[in-house]
Amino acid sequence: MTGAIGRRRIVAALLVPSVLSLPLASCGTTGPARRVVIPAGATFRDAADTLARRGIVRFPRAFRAYASFTNRDRSIRAGTYEFRGSQGWNELLDALAAGRGLVHTFTIPEGYAISSIRAVIAKSLEVPAESVDAAARDTALRRRLDVPTPTLEGYLFPDTYTFPPGATAREAVTTMVERFEQVWKDEWDAPVRAMAMSRHDIVSLAAIIEKEARLPEERPVISAVYHNRLKIRMPLQADPTVQYALGRHVHRVLFKDLEIDSKYNTYKYPGLPPGPIASPGAASLEAAVYPARVPFLFFVAHPDGHHEFRRTFREHSEAIRQMKQARKTFDAPRTTPARKAR
Repeated sequence: MTGAIGRRRIVAALLVPSVLSLPLASCGTTGPARRVVIPAGATFRDAADTLARRGIVRFPRAFRAYASFTNRDRSIRAGTYEFRGSQGWNELLDALAAGRGLVHTFTIPEGYAISSIRAVIAKSLEVPAESVDAAARDTALRRRLDVPTPTLEGYLFPDTYTFPPGATAREAVTTMVERFEQVWKDEWDAPVRAMAMSRHDIVSLAAIIEKEARLPEERPVISAVYHNRLKIRMPLQADPTVQYALGRHVHRVLFKDLEIDSKYNTYKYPGLPPGPIASPGAASLEAAVYPARVPFLFFVAHPDGHHEFRRTFREHSEAIRQMKQARKTFDAPRTTPARKAR
């Protein structure tokens, strides 16, 4: 036996007696599960070093030798695993070869609606999209949250989630709802009642704020605009609610879009929409509970993403004119001036 493989076999044979003297049933520290990422293309040495760094394996060189001696160092599956330090080397090697312990991780960004969330869950957990729809209509969960709408839209909290193999859509939806309940602060209840609003109202407003805000510091101000409109029974006129009513994303809401007959069309129907149009994050929920103390009733977005806020319609009209001029400048093709002849 010659070459690199032969040398590895010799090293393994020399180390195996000491390896077999180790307590293979408990070769790491005990404690909670630790997450380990084995990237695509990683060698077994890479995997062993990663396991050692995470405290799963205490003797990575001996672990590699044992894997080589038992012919289990050639096939490992990439992915995210959860292991405990109490797992034996045989169990670890079997798991890496068969993909046991692989977990499903996905991230739901702030502002995603159920129509987008369902695709992420279905793909990540390898479940039918219809099962996500069914879970999002769960009667018990809606009753627990006091949700009057047909789905849990807005209550599937945006975050990163990890689930074991075999997890169902119902388990995922339930976990996301529980995360929402954890994020909602009890201290918010009093100011919400003081505004004569319900938690559902706040989530509905927070979803609009989430879709409108581009800069974090503008969230409380945008919230104030909508609170001020609600106080004087002025239509919210929120473009994101019209897009939700249309059932599709449009780059810019047109006058013809404002004719859609839907309770989510806040140009046609005053007050808040029947429910959230997306899942708001914690910052937007807090902004909805604690709006800024400003008198603004209008705002318009600039091409760079920030908003201009105004008190009167006349001021707002002027801000729109300036915005359009800025947009022309922003969209104008940038040309390099010709050099003068010398």
